[in-house]
Amino acid sequence: MAQGGPFGFAQGKAERKERFERLREARGHNEARRLFGSYEYRYGPGEHVIEAHWHEEMEWLYVAEGETLLQIGTESLLLRAGEAAFVPSGELHAAHASGSAGCRFFALVFHGALLSGAAFDAVEERVVLPLLERRAMFPRQARPQEPAGALLLGELAHIRQACRQRPPGWEAAVKGRLLLMLAGTHALGAAEDRRAGADGGPASGVAADAAKVERLKRVISHLQEHYGRPIRIAELAGLAAMSEGHFSRFFREMTGQTPIAYLNALRIRRAAERLRRTELRIADIALECGFDNISYFVRQFQRQLKETPSAFRRRNGQK
Repeated sequence: MAQGGPFGFAQGKAERKERFERLREARGHNEARRLFGSYEYRYGPGEHVIEAHWHEEMEWLYVAEGETLLQIGTESLLLRAGEAAFVPSGELHAAHASGSAGCRFFALVFHGALLSGAAFDAVEERVVLPLLERRAMFPRQARPQEPAGALLLGELAHIRQACRQRPPGWEAAVKGRLLLMLAGTHALGAAEDRRAGADGGPASGVAADAAKVERLKRVISHLQEHYGRPIRIAELAGLAAMSEGHFSRFFREMTGQTPIAYLNALRIRRAAERLRRTELRIADIALECGFDNISYFVRQFQRQLKETPSAFRRRNGQK
């Protein structure tokens, strides 16, 4: 099949949009006509924080406690308490708790349209558009000991407080603080050009990294579409044009998970959605989501979501 487009396949615009929507996190960012969402998470030592995924929104991830190992594309970042990282639109990313204490973090996910105005003014031309075009982006990582990092972290603290307390006008505060973050980034000369090859590195290395990410996206797209049936490692390795052993090492290097662990986590998320939204029997949901052994399904569900499927259903309003 000819390749092309953001998912490595020749697709029409409508088909790409449909696939993209399936791969986005199932979160209501636009609740009450907002173009952003905020989330607080806590994870134990060694737990997987974020399965590999991507979305059209940009994201700031701030670590409040512990350490988080964040993978963005082929780049790994160790985020310690009091640090944050920026994930541009469409970039594959994954994370897991690092160290022995687990981690707690805050995520702000926002659409680029949040920062745009009704008219194409100087702000749009000189600050917002360069961000959307990847010509002048936020720094990848914000550390308190760096001038730009201290500014960004200070504004993120205000955003987090606004999202927690939600005083009148808090949505405007979030938007305003993001624009102040952009202004400060430009004023301090910290904006980064993250277009392909813009860092002056070898073009061959940039192309190789992009190819690795596209291979992984192809595999994840396949898992998202076919999780309800048996999937073998050989099938996934074929999509990536690798041997099974090479593919398994590649997948773990890129995501922090084995292919089976990723597939099980995906199936459990889909099962949780059905438990919340339907009245299907738990056994039927397990089968629909690719589990042919109900006991194994219950163990996996309890390991990942810290409660049984029955308890999850009761807590979410289904009998």
